[in-house]
Amino acid sequence: MRFLKLKEVMQKTALSRSTIYRKMNNDEFPKSICLGDRAVAWLESEVDEWMGTVLQNRNIDLS
Repeated sequence: MRFLKLKEVMQKTALSRSTIYRKMNNDEFPKSICLGDRAVAWLESEVDEWMGTVLQNRNIDLS
């Protein structure tokens, strides 16, 4: 299990900070985990799962 900081999530997903937080607010992206004062992170496994879902949906849309 690994935590990803915002910069890592942005690099991994190619999403901007504002897009990540907008998708989180719309329940379209994994929620961040509070690690302490002003520190948040995401579970890498949840981000990977989200990316897999995006790919699955793309394949369904192409059918």
